[in-house]
Amino acid sequence: MTSTDNTPFNPPGTPGYAEATASFQLAAPVDPAGAFTARSIDDVVRAVAVARHVSRPLLLNTTGHAMGRTAPLTDSLVLHPLLDQPLRVDPDTRTARVPAGKTWGDILPEITRYGLTALHGSSSGVGVIGYLLGGGISFYGRRFGLAANSIRSLTVVLADGDVVEASGTHRPDLFWALRGGGGGFGVVVEAQIDLVPMHRVLTGMTVWDPADAARLAPAWQTWARDAPPEITTSFRMLSLPPLPGLPPYLAGKRVIALDGAVTASAESDLPAAQRILDEMLSPLSALAQPVADTWAVASPQALPLTHLDPLQPVAFESDSALIQEIDTSDWARALEAGPSLTAFELRQLGGAFAVPASNGGALDHLTAPLLYHGVGLAGEETARDLKAVRAAIQPFVTGYTAPNFVDHFTQRQRTYDDRTRVRVERVRLAVDPTGLFAGDAAPTRD
Repeated sequence: MTSTDNTPFNPPGTPGYAEATASFQLAAPVDPAGAFTARSIDDVVRAVAVARHVSRPLLLNTTGHAMGRTAPLTDSLVLHPLLDQPLRVDPDTRTARVPAGKTWGDILPEITRYGLTALHGSSSGVGVIGYLLGGGISFYGRRFGLAANSIRSLTVVLADGDVVEASGTHRPDLFWALRGGGGGFGVVVEAQIDLVPMHRVLTGMTVWDPADAARLAPAWQTWARDAPPEITTSFRMLSLPPLPGLPPYLAGKRVIALDGAVTASAESDLPAAQRILDEMLSPLSALAQPVADTWAVASPQALPLTHLDPLQPVAFESDSALIQEIDTSDWARALEAGPSLTAFELRQLGGAFAVPASNGGALDHLTAPLLYHGVGLAGEETARDLKAVRAAIQPFVTGYTAPNFVDHFTQRQRTYDDRTRVRVERVRLAVDPTGLFAGDAAPTRD
């Protein structure tokens, strides 16, 4: 095969290859046979045709946050959809059309100026479409559910080159499978999503000394069980490096941090939001004096800054699981198991997260009350600590995972039951019978 056989895919060592293979996850090798950045739907169609012609698997790269989640890239072609199309917001219908390649940081300023927001994640650098297709766990989620349920339609380039719109009324099986099915169906080039009114949010972080962790964690869990749906929180053990810009109570320190958001769709909702926040923090502050408290009224545009997710690419390793509530007697062991981890996180679920959507996809709700996510810099210490934490929480693991939090194809991952899996595979085979996108499908690894 000559190099021109792969045109428009760029070979290794070229600027175009470097651009298309750039990844946030530096621990996962990105070494395909060729790579291409598509700037239009026509570019995507052309790239799919070439991959089909040369019989090479085609994998997708957007921001690269989960580049290691699917099969290794060697001998494959990589397509980076980064379309030169604008975001289109319709404030009257409360919808937005988001082209492939946009991140939440790209689109939130445009959406929030209308008094609206989307069910975005905790990091502004994550790609919108990949996040949506993986379910999407938002700090608005206990009120509005998984972000995948906010998708109205998806425009997809299939393996045969056809450009189709999938929705509840057109190609409904494909629309169902795309939302949480694990990839491998085609290239989604645009998503139309519902927006929600959001005047302000109460957001921020309360920080405690780690010595108080074993007392605070069970109390937070008890509160979280029946908390109002307007609030979604994350309880974390943090060990952040002394980075510039971090406040002194976080930089180079090991701390307990409780962050999240309380929604206030209208100005009149702010007093109720403040009461909800006080009802959470007052009992916890009575148990242990906080080191810092930054909760305040903010614009919805500021919410992705709350969680302090890194903005620059980094080599990391992680583990995650959907879990049941942790027994009070097991909290100390779990919290102490991963001393070198950057974050040991438990994200509050329940509320609307647990409610099936009337027109939902393959993943439309999560029944577990908590999501565990452990992450640290790639290396032996992190690998050891992730194993130790997994052993400590194993009695509470449900066997299921949230797709957006799985970062490597060898990790345990299971999104749905076997009956749903059969239906997903049936759709995948129908739209991609030769397996052009098979490498882009996340495997089930129990």
